[in-house]
Amino acid sequence: MNEIIGVILAAIICWLNFVIVDTYFGLPEQPGVKGARIIGESIKKRNGDIAGGFFQGNILCSPDASAGTLMASIGYLLLGIPGGIIAAFLVLIGNRLCADPGYAGTVGSLTATLLIFIFSFIGLTPEMFIVGMVIAILTIQGIDQVRASIILGKIAEKFNRHAKE
Repeated sequence: MNEIIGVILAAIICWLNFVIVDTYFGLPEQPGVKGARIIGESIKKRNGDIAGGFFQGNILCSPDASAGTLMASIGYLLLGIPGGIIAAFLVLIGNRLCADPGYAGTVGSLTATLLIFIFSFIGLTPEMFIVGMVIAILTIQGIDQVRASIILGKIAEKFNRHAKE
C-alpha cells in the first residue's frame, strides 16, 4: 500500500478509535483528573465547548485512549499482539498513578491492537498507525483547540455525554 494513503487511513482509524472510546467512557462529561477542569474552562473562555474542553483536559492530564492507541501502535510494532497487550497494562498503571478511576486508556489500547491486527491484512503497518496517531492527537490538541472542542462537543451530544455544566 502507498505510505501516504496508509498514513491517512491510519490517522482516520486512530482518530475514530480514541474519540469514540474516550467519549463512550465519559471524558466530555466532567473533569476526571486534576488539571482537566482548568483546561476545559480555559477553552470555554475562548468560545470553545466545555465538553470538548473537558475531553482535551482529560486526555492531556491522564493516559486515556489517545495515549493507549499510540502506545499500542508502538507495542504492536515491537512485539506484535503481545506488545499491544503490554501497552494496555502500562496504560492501566499510568491511569492509577494519575488517580484516574477509568478504563478508557486500557480499552483504547486493546481496541487499537485489534484494529492494527485487522487492518494489517490490507497492508496497513504499525508504523503507519504510529504516525497516524500523532496526526490524530495534533488535530485534537495541537492545531486549534477551540474548533476541536466544538467538534468534540457535538460528538459528545450524539453520545449523550455532554457536560452538565
